[in-house]
Formats: sequence, structure tokens, C-alpha cells
Amino acid sequence: MLRELLIGFGVVEILKPEPIIRLCERIGLRNPGKTERRPLALTGARLEGLVFVWLLVRGRQGSTLVSALLGAAGLALVLVPRPIIELSQHLVYAETDRLELQPWVVPAARLLGVLYLTVTLLSQRPGTETTDEDRDGADRSPRWRRRRSG
Repeated sequence: MLRELLIGFGVVEILKPEPIIRLCERIGLRNPGKTERRPLALTGARLEGLVFVWLLVRGRQGSTLVSALLGAAGLALVLVPRPIIELSQHLVYAETDRLELQPWVVPAARLLGVLYLTVTLLSQRPGTETTDEDRDGADRSPRWRRRRSG
């Protein structure tokens, strides 16, 4: 169920990134109305949503490079969030010196890192898709039962 919720979140982030960005700004900034966002912010949010959806839908068939990058970003956010926060501020906002951060930005960034790691882990676990190995095992089972009972 968590996988489906995260896929839904990713789809919303692809289609309507603006409300999600505004919510994040309200959570992380004391002055969200006084900031000038770069156009790259919408593209970045859409890309994040696309990565979530792609990895979670494709599972093990998804790109290991993309999964590794998302996992590395998640780990960096959990362990050393401040440099990642500063980098993202420079990518998203035109005048970073005008940003007034809330005191809980670092814990929120760590939670985002946990979210990235969760998506990475969920993408590695097999979903409901059937693999060739599963099909081979299913084919052997009835034959085995027939031999034992016959």
C-alpha cells in the first residue's frame, strides 16, 4: 500500500508540482512569500516525481543508476543534510541570502532523505509482477505432486 501511495504522490508531483513546492516552502521558510523561485524548481519537482513513479512501477527492472543516485541522495540527506539544503537553495531560489529558514529544516531534510531511501528500498523489492523464476517454480510444483501421488 505504501508503494501505491508513493506512486500517487509522484504522479501528483509530475502533474501539479506548484502546490507541493508551496507546501514545502511553508514548512521550511519563515518568509515564503518574499522569495524568488527559479523556473528550474518546477522541473526539479517533476523530475523527482518521475523518478519515484518510474522506480516504483518498474521495480527491479528500473535503472540501477537512478536508484543508486536516489539512494545516495537520501543517505546524504539523512547523514549530512546542511550541504544538500544549501545546494538545493542555490538551485531553486534566485536570492538565497533572503531566505529565512525555519528551525526544523534540518529534521525535515532528514525525513526527505528517509523518503528517498524508502523509495529506493521499495523499488528493489519484488512487487506483484511474476518473474521467470516464479513461473518455473510454479511449473515444477504440479509435476512434483503428480509424481508423488501417482
